[in-house]
Amino acid sequence: MKTTNLLSKETLALGRRAMTALLGVDALYRRESADGDGLAVVNLDLERRYAPDAFSGYTDAARCFEELRTDAQRLPEPDRRLYFDALCHSTLAFITWRRTGLPFVEQIHGFLHVPAEPAPADELAALQNEMGALLTRMGYTGDLRSQCAAWEEKNRVRAEQVPAVLEGLLDEAWRRTEERVVRIPRPKSDGMHVVPVSGVAFNARCNYLSRRIELNVDPVLTRPGLKHLAVHEGYPGHYLQFTLRSTMAESGEASADVLLSIVNSASSSIFEGIGDSGITMLDWMESDDDRVQALMNVYRAGIGTEAAWRFHALGWPAQKVADALSERSLVGGDGWVANRVKFIQSPSRAVLIWSYWWGERVVTRAWNRVGAYRRDTFLPFLYGRMHSNASIELFE
Repeated sequence: MKTTNLLSKETLALGRRAMTALLGVDALYRRESADGDGLAVVNLDLERRYAPDAFSGYTDAARCFEELRTDAQRLPEPDRRLYFDALCHSTLAFITWRRTGLPFVEQIHGFLHVPAEPAPADELAALQNEMGALLTRMGYTGDLRSQCAAWEEKNRVRAEQVPAVLEGLLDEAWRRTEERVVRIPRPKSDGMHVVPVSGVAFNARCNYLSRRIELNVDPVLTRPGLKHLAVHEGYPGHYLQFTLRSTMAESGEASADVLLSIVNSASSSIFEGIGDSGITMLDWMESDDDRVQALMNVYRAGIGTEAAWRFHALGWPAQKVADALSERSLVGGDGWVANRVKFIQSPSRAVLIWSYWWGERVVTRAWNRVGAYRRDTFLPFLYGRMHSNASIELFE
């Protein structure tokens, strides 16, 4: 996969500076916090060619990012000017949070650059209505909760069968990715393997460096839901993102900063959005069950923001948040509610749940706007450059 618009030497140089500066902030954060995952949750620079900047403290780090932000305005590529400005804004907000504290509402806007509010009630109601109408056409009766319970039971995969089912879906996702998106520059033996886990604060996690999809088997799992996880965590989602980033950085087609996956940053929504848009990218919406799942994914992202807002902005106790989320959730059972509440209770991850609400719509809109005839050019732009919600719109 080659780009037709190679990055300028100025952008490649600034990307190297951003890489070492981000690693420097990550080192500061890891030293003074109990967060073992850090700010840079994945570093693809396995040979450690880029050493962290040796900041004396957060004040020193903030000065560096102010300089980077100023220098980014002189880059020749409009999307790189916009993205690096947003990255610096996010990192400066993160530094402020660590130095003096930052109200939760300001974290949402400062870290992710999205509106500091939960998913709108009318949009969630519209999603419920759309799911109800679809399930009714499919023959399910009763209220929405009853319909969803029957749909979930029909599509349920028992916990002991989950790894084999997901492995099969990953095989098909790999095949469709190579057929419809891009040839994966690794042998299939390099792909992801499923490892069931329990009691964790996530539904599934792409442990790319170990090539493992760590799958939470506490929630009720369905085949359409596992299909979504196969494309999100695997192909064309996180595995493909990391693989293309590392190969393009090695060839000089991408700047060094793509080697890092940064939490709570301007790139977070696009990172999750690529995973959530995987079914669309693979043209793998085969049935009404898949359509129910697609609506459910968006709905559950929305009620996740409600739960985080209630806990952090309104000060609800965790049990009250869990009870409300249980009332709102339509599938997944207690296991899904428990992992969402654990997720939003983490101070360093709480706002990240907004990236799921915003990411899919932004990436899918860009994918559909580009159209099939320009995707060979769009794919390096999408996968080979870090993006904010705004910079991805600048593809021409």
